[in-house]
Amino acid sequence: MLKKLYDWLMALAASKHAPASLSAVSFAESSFFPLPPDILLIPMVVAKRQHWFIYATICTVSSVLGAFVGYAIGALLFQLIGMPILEFYGSAHAFDRFVQWYDQWGGWGIFLGAVTPFPYKVLTIFSGTVGFNLLQFAIISVIGRGLRFFLVAGLLYWFGEPIRLFIEKYLGPLFILFCVMLIGGFIAVRFMF
Repeated sequence: MLKKLYDWLMALAASKHAPASLSAVSFAESSFFPLPPDILLIPMVVAKRQHWFIYATICTVSSVLGAFVGYAIGALLFQLIGMPILEFYGSAHAFDRFVQWYDQWGGWGIFLGAVTPFPYKVLTIFSGTVGFNLLQFAIISVIGRGLRFFLVAGLLYWFGEPIRLFIEKYLGPLFILFCVMLIGGFIAVRFMF
């Protein structure tokens, strides 16, 4: 089954619809979609190495635009739903203390979420919830997401065919590692918030 999925992703990566699909997944992942754009970015760069810079740019721009949607979700829905619940339970003061901490240190959290497998959407939504400075949020998102996607695409470009053979040879263990990292990110979110 993994081999069929890999073959399908490689076929999609070589198709004319690949850039639009990459853009859609990158956008959605920053606000609500659970899978990272790497599932398309990696096979796309492997299939067409000479386009690595374009693909990394598509990922970065789309992801940052999606991050603004995540921010808006946090800003708009929290005021409508979340704050009344906190006030009902008398926990608004604890939230206020956490907002002060996030104002001081949240930029580092956003950056780490942008460059690691941590579910970035959680931080984009939370940043909107606490009203994190939008300009700082934008700058950190561009730097962090750009670093992540350009590093992945650049390494794939640099190592080329050997990396494709490595992926095909170790597809099963790599998939398991990817799942463990993805699930670990969601577990970390649960214990952090």
